[in-house]
Amino acid sequence: MHDSVLVLDFGSQYTQLIARSVRELQVYSEIKPCTIKPPCGSAPKPKALILSGGPASVKDPDAPAFDPAWLEIGVPILGICYGMQLIAHCLGGKLGSGSLREYGHALLEVPEQSPLFEGFTSDQKISVWMSHGDHVQTAPEGFVVLAKSSDLPVAAMGDPRRQIYGLQFHPEVVHTERGQEVLANFLYGIAGCKPDWNPANFIDTNTRRISEIVAPQSSVVCGLSGGVDSAVAACLVHRAIGSRLHCIFVNNGLLRKNEVEEVLRGLGFEGLGLNIRVVDAAGRFLDALKGVTAPEQKRKIIGRVFIEVFEEEAAKVPHTTHLVQGTVYPDVIESVSVKGPSATIKSHHNVGGLPETMQLALIEPLRELFKDEVRRIGRDLGLPDTIIGRQPFPGPGLAVRVVGEVSF
Repeated sequence: MHDSVLVLDFGSQYTQLIARSVRELQVYSEIKPCTIKPPCGSAPKPKALILSGGPASVKDPDAPAFDPAWLEIGVPILGICYGMQLIAHCLGGKLGSGSLREYGHALLEVPEQSPLFEGFTSDQKISVWMSHGDHVQTAPEGFVVLAKSSDLPVAAMGDPRRQIYGLQFHPEVVHTERGQEVLANFLYGIAGCKPDWNPANFIDTNTRRISEIVAPQSSVVCGLSGGVDSAVAACLVHRAIGSRLHCIFVNNGLLRKNEVEEVLRGLGFEGLGLNIRVVDAAGRFLDALKGVTAPEQKRKIIGRVFIEVFEEEAAKVPHTTHLVQGTVYPDVIESVSVKGPSATIKSHHNVGGLPETMQLALIEPLRELFKDEVRRIGRDLGLPDTIIGRQPFPGPGLAVRVVGEVSF
């Protein structure tokens, strides 16, 4: 089992960047809303905890809810921007605001030797990215000031005994010099994480898992869209169960030019050998769209007809027990309500989209992966660049790009 780092989201626009930066260092990370409760008793704990930034002020009455018990779970903690201010606020430090706002580049001085800045020297000034209104004026008891900037008395702080650290700058963005080095120091040197998260491990682990959950005589259906996510998901499941995966490609007549041929060439028997059934339902979709001009109404009609066609075709596959969906991690994150502006309070089209009437179990092999990781997995599975490099294309296709009624 690989080590896992938990990132609590306080509404930062950079939260996903934090998780991706951790994964780039080959440590698995997950994002959860800041409102969740910490583990109790013998419940499993993350290897380390990262508190994200956020647009609110810790001192605001409507600041995101946070249980201070997280700071007592006994794992290394790193607070970034708002996360650092929150740590200081909870542990008795003094916060300031107003004249010391910083937005943009700042020069960081590291006068103190510490595990967080291992490899840095006191004579260096590092360009880092700041984006904050409040700041830590005085670090809490037990904390040492590890870095400062020309405008900030406390740009980084740490309590080595409790292994709790804070950074006022954003190490996860490319604008910060040596930001990945700081994160690596925290993950490897302080938290003791092992760099064991990689595509090869993911493919092997999920191939075994899928082959275990699908009974030997069962079939699985997958709706291929021509996009990267569904293609990679299908190839991963195909690796596990072979020809028992039945891919259904619905041609709604609204696809890109030569879309069907390109998918068959890349994924079908001319390519990776997937069992693909192409359903030409263009006439059915166009009939349903007659007289419709509103884009949102078009989208709903296309979604409804697609489900109808897919259900009809899936019913023709004997002994079907599971449905494959190409849900990826950003889909999951976007569907979680977080009290903060980074949260998208909506139900994503790839999450929970299984029609109840189908009564099939769901297989979402990519739901832990970011898009760049999906592409990497796809390359390792042997998908051609014509599929891996495809530009995203919305399900409603050309219908929503046509002004007025859709017709030939």
